[in-house]
Amino acid sequence: MTTADDLITLVRAYNPRTNEKLLRDAYAYGEDMHDGQFRHSGEPYFTHPVAVTAILAEQQMDDATLVTALLHDTIEDTKASFADVEAKFSREIAELVDGVTKLTNLQLTSAQSKQAENFRKLFMATSRDLRVTLVKLADRLHNMRTIKSMRPDKQAQKARETMEIFAPLAGRMGMQWMREELEDLAFRVLNPEARNSIIRRFITLQRETGDVVQKITADMRVELEKAGIVAEVAGRAKKPYSIWRKMEEKEQSFSRLSDIYGFRIITATEADCYRVLGAIHQRWRAVPGRFKDYISQPKSNGYRSIHTTVSGRDGKRVEVQIRTREMHEVAETGVAAHWSYRNGERVENQFAVDPVEWISKLTERLDDDQDHHEFLEAVKLEMYQDQVFCFTPKGDVIKLPRGATPIDFAYAVHTRVGSAIVGAKVDGLRVPLWTRLKNGQSVEVITAEGQKPQATWIDIAVTGRAKTAIRRSLKQEDRGRFIRLGRELARVGFENAGKKATDKALSIAAKTLAMESVDEMLAQLGSAEITARDVVVAIYPDLAEMPGDEIDANRAVVGLGDDQSYKRARCCQPVPGERIIGLTFKGKGVVVHTIDCDALADYEDQPERWIDLHWQEGTHTATNTVTLDVTITNDAGVLGRICTLIGEQDANISDLNFIERKPDYYRLMMDIDLRDAEHLHRVRTALDADSNVSEISRHRDPGLASVSLG
Repeated sequence: MTTADDLITLVRAYNPRTNEKLLRDAYAYGEDMHDGQFRHSGEPYFTHPVAVTAILAEQQMDDATLVTALLHDTIEDTKASFADVEAKFSREIAELVDGVTKLTNLQLTSAQSKQAENFRKLFMATSRDLRVTLVKLADRLHNMRTIKSMRPDKQAQKARETMEIFAPLAGRMGMQWMREELEDLAFRVLNPEARNSIIRRFITLQRETGDVVQKITADMRVELEKAGIVAEVAGRAKKPYSIWRKMEEKEQSFSRLSDIYGFRIITATEADCYRVLGAIHQRWRAVPGRFKDYISQPKSNGYRSIHTTVSGRDGKRVEVQIRTREMHEVAETGVAAHWSYRNGERVENQFAVDPVEWISKLTERLDDDQDHHEFLEAVKLEMYQDQVFCFTPKGDVIKLPRGATPIDFAYAVHTRVGSAIVGAKVDGLRVPLWTRLKNGQSVEVITAEGQKPQATWIDIAVTGRAKTAIRRSLKQEDRGRFIRLGRELARVGFENAGKKATDKALSIAAKTLAMESVDEMLAQLGSAEITARDVVVAIYPDLAEMPGDEIDANRAVVGLGDDQSYKRARCCQPVPGERIIGLTFKGKGVVVHTIDCDALADYEDQPERWIDLHWQEGTHTATNTVTLDVTITNDAGVLGRICTLIGEQDANISDLNFIERKPDYYRLMMDIDLRDAEHLHRVRTALDADSNVSEISRHRDPGLASVSLG
């Protein structure tokens, strides 16, 4: 256990004028009060308050906060009273200790109504002195560091509470290092298999590629030296929980994640921050949409920094944060920077926010009559980053996952509202239905009588509630259309096999597939739940292994009129196997788009021009061109090997253009002729497996939508 002398040495390193007697008295008093008490691990209980105090001393906190940490459990767990602490020390310290006791007694994981009330009490209490919260966060951090000694069920409870409340609270206060550690400690309890898997993959990656962080750090230092900029450069791999969250959000495997490394550049002046930004962007390509300037627009907790993401060595994406030393101190400690000492003097950091002013923004509108649920939603709106809280025109709060759209919002209000949505206004402005909603926005749903859910909504919605309701409605409303479409698909499927889709054949197929009726089988066929090949093989299993004739490219799409021809859209380049939609143009026929093509936004208000289409079942010709954006290392023979890999997959390169030529890598656009989505998957998998391919993606350009009409 850290002794009183050790603790005082730690404090004197940043505050030589510390009240040594006060700290010794608090240490002795706490040790005496907790005498005979032990933790779950068997250690003397007083080791915990001492460890909490050491955490706060590392943040260079003032004496009153440190004494509070030493005594924070005395009023709750010992014979000491508020009056005793006040008489022994001071009114200020007694109130701080009492505040921590009250926070400890809040049941933050109870029922929703109780939780709302407790959140209200928590923030009302901290509005008097935020140091209470700092001590409580340090208390939770040490408890999470030593959680293994608790029962498994208690570990899970504390870990969930930490992930849902204390980690976001630390982040909201600007203490990012504490948030990351709390999240990682909770992640270790809640999902140890995922955490260990990510760590193992990191070890494997480092063994295969070497120390990427060291290499990129060296590259950045070289560029800064060329520009004559003096700055500190440091890099690290991101925490396991941060990586896991990105994998969940982006639905990508570890191998496809690009920005798993973060780098920080600390400069002397604010002007140097922007000079560094210029040097970094001049050397490496910036990733669009990943630039944020928190220097010109700082966060409410005082955080200032420039964030940018670039394609670094070998085309790998890396995140770069650029800030001054003073900005860095606030970024590390957040609102705690207000109480920091150095050389015995309170640090005057121009970027540190007034904690009283900060917390008052959360509580300024509170009064005894305010609805507790509204307050809880307001607090969560401030704290949580992985959820989106939007408002109805009446002021009701709707909680949605990140990435939610107005369709999800409408179904969250009521299923009838979701089914009848035809448009939406966000903060008073009309927006497309696939717009991603952001925290705090006001959403007005526009409905119309007679409107029914559209098949395209399934790919736009993200919530399970919305998707389930849409699918249910589509099945009910479109059953007849699906049966007719299924009958046509069955007819074509049987013809391709040299057979006829007679009523008897369809009846036998339905029984073989354990369907309730022929109509049920045709409905599933029309809604793409089964394929025409499934129906044919149910009667003629010998045809399962027989390759069919290639489908004429002019007959590849099902659902067109007899007098209609089609063209594949240049913007999204749909291929057989992907869900598609058609847009009619006078004199131009039908242009086929993938269901998620961004160019469809321009035609949302013209539903009469949309045609529901499907690809013909069977083997398609390799005439469907897809453009791939490929980044490869700049080494001899790499390009030739890549071309050979594509040829080995029976695919043809019809065009190739170099977009970027850098000392470390090449970026090029490759037009490849393919049969279908499965063929595309095989080509991408083969390229992805090559160690010299650092990044590969499908290139889509909404700007080419008009070219498709030519």
